Amino acid sequence: MANDDAEPKLVFPFAAPPAPAAVTAVAPGVLWLRMPLPFPPDHINLWLLADGDGWTIVDAGLARDEVKALWEQLFAAALGGKKVTRVLVTHFHPDHIGLASWLTERWQAPLWMTAAEWYMARAVHGAGSEADGTTRRAFYRANGADEALLGPPMPPNSFYIRGVPALPSAFRRLRGGIDIAIGGRAWTPVIGRGHAPEHACLWCRGLGVLIGGDILLPRITPNISVWPNEPQADPLRDYLDSLGNFAGVPGDTLVLPAHGLPYRGIHTRIAALHAHHDERLAAIVAAVTERPLTAVECFPLLFRATIGPHNVALALGEALAHLHYLESQGRARRVEDNGVWRFAAAA
Repeated sequence: MANDDAEPKLVFPFAAPPAPAAVTAVAPGVLWLRMPLPFPPDHINLWLLADGDGWTIVDAGLARDEVKALWEQLFAAALGGKKVTRVLVTHFHPDHIGLASWLTERWQAPLWMTAAEWYMARAVHGAGSEADGTTRRAFYRANGADEALLGPPMPPNSFYIRGVPALPSAFRRLRGGIDIAIGGRAWTPVIGRGHAPEHACLWCRGLGVLIGGDILLPRITPNISVWPNEPQADPLRDYLDSLGNFAGVPGDTLVLPAHGLPYRGIHTRIAALHAHHDERLAAIVAAVTERPLTAVECFPLLFRATIGPHNVALALGEALAHLHYLESQGRARRVEDNGVWRFAAAA
């Protein structure tokens, strides 16, 4: 969510993204396309992988009429008369899975994703009861958000369903470290956590390519949040630990991110991600040493943007992710103050 202060020293082989409804070849049998988003960062990169007599789509885009229309133009111009034989989704977020149901139905193609991501998508899609809404608002109030910051009550899944109106009813499971064959080449799922439960990146050693999704973005850090359904989670620890899963990927691998431009320099980027979070954690430790703080009171330490009802869930979730990490590391402690949680310096 936050922009990094220091630009990593990465190599960007492509100066510009493909035009709408066009593709750019980034490796043999690997095509890059880009779809619009109505919110920052305003786009998502998607991928077409040549797969024998067909194509594998990696990530689907948000469910919007303009995105469907762009897909139809691509189908007519970029597939070379071949069909889509598989839809692979890296994780459950709306810009990645939004049109998966439409694509699988249009092409009668199976959905592939990790089990945790499929089950999470189903759970979020189904959450909308009065109890879900009560739990959500109580969670945010208990971490320092007032009614003005929260805005009017809305069903917990309303944003999700707008971007993901339907989900495939079945899937084929991706497993971390277990190769799948695409176009006669082995692609290894490498699992990233924290941003999502079981986010699948796809590494093809033979091509020197890693489809990184949201885990290894070149210019921004992915949102790492605590959510109301798991209020004591430690997702930042999950994220930082899972970056170690990429240790075996060669440094000159071409990383294909979901947002931004493809780049080389994966280990430089991982080091920068660790440094970014270390700086934020140190700032929070210094602040809670002065006085106990709620998650909301940590916003100025983490974000330059104004926080309001449109982004409070992401901001509060990310602040809590840092606070919970410090708590789990024994660098901060949780104290209750009239039903509100604050975090103080470790005793």
